[in-house]
Amino acid sequence: MVRCSFPLIAAALLAVISVPAPAWAEVKSAAPHGFEVGGALTLNAPPARVWAMLTAPDAWWSRDHRWFKNSALSLDLSPGGCWCEQTADGRVSRHLETALVEPGSKLVLQGGLGPLQGQGAAGGLTFSLKLEGDGTTLTWTYVVGGYAGGGLEAWAAPVDGVLSAQLANLKTQIERAD
Repeated sequence: MVRCSFPLIAAALLAVISVPAPAWAEVKSAAPHGFEVGGALTLNAPPARVWAMLTAPDAWWSRDHRWFKNSALSLDLSPGGCWCEQTADGRVSRHLETALVEPGSKLVLQGGLGPLQGQGAAGGLTFSLKLEGDGTTLTWTYVVGGYAGGGLEAWAAPVDGVLSAQLANLKTQIERAD
């Protein structure tokens, strides 16, 4: 996505997310000062393979939900590491920062995804993996707080929709590898 003014980004984001989130995702709460979204999904792969793909966001995060066309996403798992998007010509966007890593089981990232970067808002995105039979249950939550003109509650459903779609992509990529 090419950087443009906030109202255009918000309108585009809301238009793209007119489809309801999957049953495994939900807006848990929403208020003017913040929101919580999340869910759980079952993946037909062991936690080690889910972890490997989860921590390689360029492999599963849709190019339709990036700031720049032809960009690459990377995730540095060291403390304070960057979930960054970069283009060959040097444009960069820092989406999230690594806060906690428990390899193979838990990842906590902090920051504002996409258009939330331009607001007075930040959040914590947590992924937890648990072995379930031959597969893995991936539980995720994104808790966002702060300020946005008009209130943050309007962002809850679109953010839930975007994250749900990205995690559906993750599931597809992992299970395609079988």
